[in-house]
Amino acid sequence: MTSPRVAPGLLSWAAWSVLRDAPAVTAPAGHPQLPALAAAGITVTISPAAPSDGVWLAPPGYAEVPPGARVVQASADLPGAHLLDLVATMDRLRAQCPWDAKQTHLSLAPHLLEEPYEALEALESGNLEAFREELGDVLLQVVFHARIASDFDIDDVADGIVDKLVRRHPHVFGEVTVADAEEVKRNWDAIKKQEREERAVARGAGPVAPSVTDGVPFGQPALALAAQLQRRAARAGAPDSLVTGDAGIGGELFQLVAKARDAGLDPELELRSAARRYQDRVRGWEQSAP
Repeated sequence: MTSPRVAPGLLSWAAWSVLRDAPAVTAPAGHPQLPALAAAGITVTISPAAPSDGVWLAPPGYAEVPPGARVVQASADLPGAHLLDLVATMDRLRAQCPWDAKQTHLSLAPHLLEEPYEALEALESGNLEAFREELGDVLLQVVFHARIASDFDIDDVADGIVDKLVRRHPHVFGEVTVADAEEVKRNWDAIKKQEREERAVARGAGPVAPSVTDGVPFGQPALALAAQLQRRAARAGAPDSLVTGDAGIGGELFQLVAKARDAGLDPELELRSAARRYQDRVRGWEQSAP
């Protein structure tokens, strides 16, 4: 038995030994391993069913083992191999489904916001099965946009994040030594700062260091936005007095974000939790009200 996600011919040594020593090798027509076996000089008889003796190459997806047979797992999936199925499925949908074929980056843009929130809601509910399903919907958005793009593909997306992770973890992939997680965080921030400066120079902005707030997405919810701005500023050593620079309700909310941050809490998640508790109280009131 072989995995359809592993290139034909990349079989285990045990599998090659069994194939070479077998009195006969049989396989269904069109089996993906046939060219590799032919190149290795192994004669294969074409048959749709398993023979009574010898080696039979099970077709992809085969699960029913004949009585008395010994299964040799000739190739197995590596972790993450099933992502190839998603890429292949997306390719087929773009080619054969009218709805998928007409989608664009802009038409899918609302889902970039909706799907992560649905995943967060499933996580907050404690239903890990639902959370797993919603993570799949989030992953679909990544693969869908990569498939639509004309100047990059899913491998470019993967290469980009791998390069970033390697670059920002020199204590894992380089010679840097760290004492604890806090030092990892400081190194991460220093590397990001250097990257922003290099991008500024590349844009022709000169050697002037860009703001620590560059890159903060203002399209996110206001509480999350305020928290991210404050975290960035705090890491850069900005004084706490800057938080109290505004008056009015907006300023008070901004200061509450700082209070949550000082307590080690995420203001967005705290307000979401309060909203859920309020919803429960309203439902209880609705059920008890005359």
